[in-house]
Amino acid sequence: MEKKFTNLFKGDKVIWMVFFFLCVVSVIEVYSASSMLTYKSGNYLYPVIYHTAILLVGVFCAIVTLNIPCRFFKIATPLALILSLVTLIAVFFIGHKENDAARWIGIFGIKFQPSEIAKGALILATAQILSALQREKGADKNAMPYILWICAFIIPLIFIENFSTAALLSFVIFLMMVIGRVPWQQLGKLVSAVIIAGVLAVMLIMNFGDTSQKNDEEGTQTEMAANTGKTDKDSKEEKSLAQKVFHRLGAWKMRIEDFTNKDPQKKYDLKNKPQRVHGNIAIGTSSLLGKGPGNSVERDFLPAAHCDFIYAIIIEEMGLIGGIAVAALYIILLFRTARIARRCENNFPAFLAIGIALLLVVQACFNMYVAVDLAPITGQPLPLISKGGTSSIINCIYIGVLLSISRTAKVAKDKGGEEELKPEMQVVNNG
Repeated sequence: MEKKFTNLFKGDKVIWMVFFFLCVVSVIEVYSASSMLTYKSGNYLYPVIYHTAILLVGVFCAIVTLNIPCRFFKIATPLALILSLVTLIAVFFIGHKENDAARWIGIFGIKFQPSEIAKGALILATAQILSALQREKGADKNAMPYILWICAFIIPLIFIENFSTAALLSFVIFLMMVIGRVPWQQLGKLVSAVIIAGVLAVMLIMNFGDTSQKNDEEGTQTEMAANTGKTDKDSKEEKSLAQKVFHRLGAWKMRIEDFTNKDPQKKYDLKNKPQRVHGNIAIGTSSLLGKGPGNSVERDFLPAAHCDFIYAIIIEEMGLIGGIAVAALYIILLFRTARIARRCENNFPAFLAIGIALLLVVQACFNMYVAVDLAPITGQPLPLISKGGTSSIINCIYIGVLLSISRTAKVAKDKGGEEELKPEMQVVNNG
């Protein structure tokens, strides 16, 4: 019986432990932070039961994924790219509008964000290109153009409805190219082009963004609408193509103005900025050890406490030590993945592993920056902790991919990894 249980949880044990602790923190804090959902549903246990069920489905998906040899992920790349492109285009026309953004698409009653699929697809494609074009002195000069061409079909479609996701994904792809030894001259030109494009984009937003129709801080109404089933502006007349493409300029302008505002009365206006104010109160009223699990006060006033601002609730209840411990779990995940990638003999599993780890950790860091008021509010959830649906399951699948690579990727003998292999990691030796 013990042997069967051990065989079930194969792969790197450190990643399993990090995954386990993140799930435990998630269940505890979502249970505590879901008071608003409890009030609306009238069922005290429903939010945490639903979230626990989602996590159990995610754990099952992770176990299934870790049993797939990593070499088969290459086969999934074209299919994932095609699926991403189709769903990203489809959501633009038939997507559910929430917080004035068509980000969700429903199939057979299951709602998901195509951008979640697109993130994994681009990581797969980038890892495959970098691995195929690795040379003795670094990546071939054609590697970056290939990557940029693929990104050109996917990232703009994400950008239209979700700027923060597009920006974070682009940053992760850039880090992968740095790690993949793309020539510095090419990277420098790319950075220069991005800076120029960014300046032009800010000018466009500040000059043409319409803030007459106020949008709430991103993520609040999106999550609330997802849980209540209500959509935003569904009854309004059809918009023109230009309005559909540029309808988010007003929201982006408001976020820029809000983040750069130096007037404390406007920046911390309790009526118009409840997330920022109550998030700061939650952190400011904490201590070294916090108020204890379940004793949060701000969860009853903080919109989307169970999603976008769950890190503020974690600090309020678990204190500074708890907040540092949660951040440390993501850092351990990144460093452990880097160690696994360093042991890989083949380039593809190494780049895929580090890309997935960067995707999870960069998003987690940005969520934490927002919670402690170091970044503009964007609505990015805390991976594997925030309450979610299909996004939580997909993040669990990412963990399964890391475990699969740790278990099945061929280990380079000259890197001292052969003796570190567990018996279950020697199943496949031609990854």
